[in-house]
Amino acid sequence: MDEASRTGRHMVICGDNPLAYRLAAELVDQGVGRLTVIVRSGTRNHAPRIGALPGVRLVEAAELGPEAFRAAGLEHARALALVDQDDVGNIHAALRAQEVNPDIRLVIRFFNMSLGYRIRELFPGSAVLSDSATAAPLFVAAALGEVAPNHARLPGRPGRTAYVARRADVPPARVVCGLADTSGTGSPKRLPADERADLVLALAEGAAPSQREMSRRARLRPRTLWRTVLWPRVRAVASRKLAIAALGLCVLLGLGTALFADVAGYSWPDAVYLTVLDAAGAAQPDRELSIAEKIIQSMITIVGIAFIPVVTAAVVDAIVGSRLAVALGRPRPVSGHVVVVGLGNVGSRVIEQLHDLGVTVLGVERDESSRGVAKARHLGLPVVIGDASREDTLREAYVESSRALVAVTNNDVTNLESALHGRAMRPDLRIVLRLFDDDLAERVQRSFSIQISRSVSFLAAPAFAAAMLHHQVLATIPVGRRVLLIAEVPVTAGCALAGQRLDTTDLVGRARVFAVQRQGSDRLELPPSPGHVLGGGDRLVVVATRTGLSALLSLAEPPQPQRAVAGQ
Repeated sequence: MDEASRTGRHMVICGDNPLAYRLAAELVDQGVGRLTVIVRSGTRNHAPRIGALPGVRLVEAAELGPEAFRAAGLEHARALALVDQDDVGNIHAALRAQEVNPDIRLVIRFFNMSLGYRIRELFPGSAVLSDSATAAPLFVAAALGEVAPNHARLPGRPGRTAYVARRADVPPARVVCGLADTSGTGSPKRLPADERADLVLALAEGAAPSQREMSRRARLRPRTLWRTVLWPRVRAVASRKLAIAALGLCVLLGLGTALFADVAGYSWPDAVYLTVLDAAGAAQPDRELSIAEKIIQSMITIVGIAFIPVVTAAVVDAIVGSRLAVALGRPRPVSGHVVVVGLGNVGSRVIEQLHDLGVTVLGVERDESSRGVAKARHLGLPVVIGDASREDTLREAYVESSRALVAVTNNDVTNLESALHGRAMRPDLRIVLRLFDDDLAERVQRSFSIQISRSVSFLAAPAFAAAMLHHQVLATIPVGRRVLLIAEVPVTAGCALAGQRLDTTDLVGRARVFAVQRQGSDRLELPPSPGHVLGGGDRLVVVATRTGLSALLSLAEPPQPQRAVAGQ
């Protein structure tokens, strides 16, 4: 048995998907003693990338049974992460793992969180997480062009809730600490000097920021109703030729009214009155009229005769087209909506949350049996069944009149193609793109001016890693292509932090302490006293990078006892 197994620093991951790779990379970065990953095959999916990580051992097993767990050394492991996408399979594997090691800490990935919370009762001390539930709010916020709706319930009394906001939107007294400087053209600078940060952590005032934002939008709607709703719908239901014909006839009627007022000498009310009657076919021949009046009256009568069938054709076209679209399963014309491409695990949660926020949503999915399609239809949301990499499919989803396109399929190529088609159809379209490959995501965001490109596994991995390490992570905050973590750090007696003043504990650019819960007290000091001397039993609440949190936790843990050297 090696040192890592004896000291309980050994960890095991089951899976060969993107989340398994991200989680393994996260744990390697945090310096776990030994990491074993059980995969179906060492040459398929993400197993080769996982095996290339330093210090990671692969165990190949076709089934997650006791033999595979023993081969991975689960009897002496500290934690086991089950990150396959099969909820039932994860439950079965968890039951088998407990037979091998009853004291193992389980971190289980679930899509159905209501089932997950019930199952958690069978495994005391386990953690049940959903990568799609973790990432979906961030995609929703990006689609709406807002700061990510991160909230963290802080420990201790009184109960306080902190949230992420722009400094300009928060009263100075409510600002807890700065998070990032996003004003530059390059990557955002995380945890800069507090006064330079435009993205801040703030205390909630009792009304959620999202509620205030929705109220503000409600007040703006009357002023933008025609531009954002009525005109796009009129343009959508009328064909181009009918629109041109109707516009031309309206111009002629307006010209006739002006001629009545200018040439014939009528007042403007009388001119409008005569134009309406003549256009409706109520003109009476009068030989006493001047030549100009006869010409004007004749023109308006002929225009009126032509105008009626044009209006009738437009109405019939709209009604028949709408009913035909319903019969064929096509969505009705819509504007100001969010198009969500890919209704899998993440997409189904994104459309659900957008719907809860009152945002009009239209889904695009190739597979009609996808779980998100059933979810959308249950919510009464329209869905286009088709290949999102084709431009005609996106036109059927009315991307040209949408407010944002969110591409979250599990295929990078499809996401990229749909994003580029959307950008070609409407250059100012807001695009939120899910890409697994970090390097590709950064280059796409820079080269194609696509606002957001994110990976679900990248956003979720820190929460899974923290659960395996027994860290109490309160929230994950995306900053560009990186994340910040809000977490609790317990100070143990005899650790490197004990006896230090609080104002010396910050790690510049990596970790910042913004609250303290002293030993024996249930009250949270926010802001804390800079001169407070830390002691065993104190609990720090920090915002940190992943490496910063690991460094701070290592300082908060008691030193490991040194083993006696053989022969001494």
